[in-house]
Amino acid sequence: MVEPVGNHYVVARPVYSENLFNEEHEKLHRYHKTFWDHLKLYFCCSPQRAKKIALGLFPILSWLPAYRFREWILSDIVSGINTGLVAVLQGLAFALLVNVPPGYGLYAAFFPVLVYFIFGTSRHISAGPFPVLSLMVGGAVVRLVPDDSAGNGTSINISAINEERVMVAASVTFLSGIFQLLLGILQFGFIVIYLSQSLISGFTTAAAIHVLVSQLKFMLQLPVPGFNKPFGIIYTLESVFSQITKTNIADLVTSLVVLVIVFLVKEINDRYKAKLPTPIPIELIVTVLAALISYFVNFEEKFNVAVVGKLEEGFQAPVAPDVAIFQKCAGDSISIAIVGFAVAFSVAKVYSIKHDYPVDGNQELIAFGLGNIVGGSFKGFASSTALSRSGVQESTGGKTQIAGIVSAVIVLIVILAIGFLLAPLQKSVLASLALGNLKGMLMQFKEVVILWRKDKYDCVIWVVTFLAAVILGLDIGLATAVAFQLLTVVIRSQIPSCTVLANVGRSNIYRNRKDYTDIYEPEGVKIFRCASPIFFANVEFFREKLITAVGFNPLRVLRKRNKALRKIRKMLKKGELQVTPTGLICMANHTLESDEELDNNRIEELDQPTNMTDMPIQINWGADLPPGITVPRVDIHSIILDFSAVSFLDFSAMRVLQKTLKEFIRIDMDIYIAGAHEGFLDKLERCAFFDEEIKPSMFFLTIHDAVLHILLKKDIASSPKLKLAEKGSSNNYIIIPSNRVRSRECTFTTMSKVYTVTNDPTVKHEDPSAFSDPNLIHRFGWG
Repeated sequence: MVEPVGNHYVVARPVYSENLFNEEHEKLHRYHKTFWDHLKLYFCCSPQRAKKIALGLFPILSWLPAYRFREWILSDIVSGINTGLVAVLQGLAFALLVNVPPGYGLYAAFFPVLVYFIFGTSRHISAGPFPVLSLMVGGAVVRLVPDDSAGNGTSINISAINEERVMVAASVTFLSGIFQLLLGILQFGFIVIYLSQSLISGFTTAAAIHVLVSQLKFMLQLPVPGFNKPFGIIYTLESVFSQITKTNIADLVTSLVVLVIVFLVKEINDRYKAKLPTPIPIELIVTVLAALISYFVNFEEKFNVAVVGKLEEGFQAPVAPDVAIFQKCAGDSISIAIVGFAVAFSVAKVYSIKHDYPVDGNQELIAFGLGNIVGGSFKGFASSTALSRSGVQESTGGKTQIAGIVSAVIVLIVILAIGFLLAPLQKSVLASLALGNLKGMLMQFKEVVILWRKDKYDCVIWVVTFLAAVILGLDIGLATAVAFQLLTVVIRSQIPSCTVLANVGRSNIYRNRKDYTDIYEPEGVKIFRCASPIFFANVEFFREKLITAVGFNPLRVLRKRNKALRKIRKMLKKGELQVTPTGLICMANHTLESDEELDNNRIEELDQPTNMTDMPIQINWGADLPPGITVPRVDIHSIILDFSAVSFLDFSAMRVLQKTLKEFIRIDMDIYIAGAHEGFLDKLERCAFFDEEIKPSMFFLTIHDAVLHILLKKDIASSPKLKLAEKGSSNNYIIIPSNRVRSRECTFTTMSKVYTVTNDPTVKHEDPSAFSDPNLIHRFGWG
């Protein structure tokens, strides 16, 4: 029963062990589905299930019939045009990262959008090239088709190299799409949870550094070979600076001017985005101006700059991927599949929360997987979503993926009709546009200081991920980062937080005794908390911390006591000890014997419980013992283990815990476990944890229940800490500590109930007879 009184409450209930609670309160029998039940349910077929699967596989069937044409169509068209223009430029720019001709970037910006329109669940992200993925695909391309292939005296020309590289990029993309599709079908959308925000942030920042370094050769127009291997970024920088004197000044000046303009306008867009009706399309403006200036001034002939050149009009026929390439780039494809999905799903999740609609991780895997399969078949490269492009689609008023279709139409127009207008555009301009999109990722360096203040583990994960990805490369760096992140989880769980608790505020609240001043610890009772699962890797740490908390090793005490009993038996047999009503009296000087002599090759017997059945007197280990016999003194009679934060206990830990508890029980200590979660006892029973020494009765609902049970069981009437006093009328009682400081609230116990009493004068207790109950135990140690 709970009675609220102002900001206090009064509780009257029995002291519950787990067994007593289950006896008084009947539990409902719940049927837990087995693996076969789930399998049958998954493969069962009904009209409703068929409809649900169809709507899940084709999300367009859900949102397109509900499309508000009059309200949304204009916003989607405007958003689609803006997004399409950005997609064209990013497709051309990111193709340089893949080391393929720029025109193939348009295919990567077109086909994934069409597929995502049908299969995607996010209404706002823009599918297409992403610089990190482009760089990862480019790494595989350079490794399989290196730059120096034309320099070995063979007849292979630049066109053949480009064709081979396009095939490698398409095959890698196709294979990554297969991986994503399989993960989606097998419902592995949860895989993204293993990539923490700190890891993704550090990885994308490292990728931004790789993008920056890889674009230097286009900005300076230097023949720098690709190095897709550990420390490749160092080799690239070495190659750049060794040729720095050959820099094309025209490309360098153009790049710097474009970079400054793009960064300044993007800063204006960010600062005044609330006032601007739409972001200034600076990429489009710069591209048009740069192409016009290059065409009329004839930069290609006058300054020997590298230009985009003629773009192929129309689409090429779809091609089958090269299976031989699959064997060489399987690792790259897995990394691309996971990173692409992680980035896209993270962005989709942000917009879904902002606009209040669900996104399905498994369906997103299917959508991007199919998009990469189709894109790879048409010689595109891996797609995900670019943060800047998705931001344009959402900020310009995009409501659904109709905006994505409009953006695909803009890309289609460029592919079929006006691509030739981009022929005089300098590649250094595209490189600068690619770098202009890295601002958000490079600004993530600020997170290091913030993470260090908030969570040092996350900060270390960020730094290690960044360094590993920069130094070892993106593929090996990602694997290293994931492994390190999982290692930090193991370390944190292997070294759990273990604390000794005390009563705080003279109530039923127990906290770390080091954190509070107004605490009470029941005499002879230790309350120990482990705030972590207990398993094979940390059970020994748990045992050591428990032994440290109680102040002695129970196994050592047990062995000392058994050795002392052997000595006492031998002294009684020799007549050196005599039994009297007051205890044992030494009748002669005892000759000291070594422990080896006393062990007498029966060391295993020392670990057994002390047996005094053959003794004429029960030995009090807390009293003085005969001369020459020393046993460690134990001032604790009860230990309470708070398992409220122990989510699971594996079999290996169970065996060690059982052994440890028996060691304490064999030295006459009472062990109690409080707060164990549902099903904990059932698992222990299944694993034969209980026996004659360890019994289910040691489990209690809460720490307070266990403490009250101990105080009922132990006779602490001689404790001077508290006394029960009667004040005023017979209807008002309060508990006063011996230091005369009244507590705000106190708890006392009868054999059947727990009472909470406050010193609030407005509280009138309806059952004053409880205070005169002859069974009332008022020797509970606090008020």
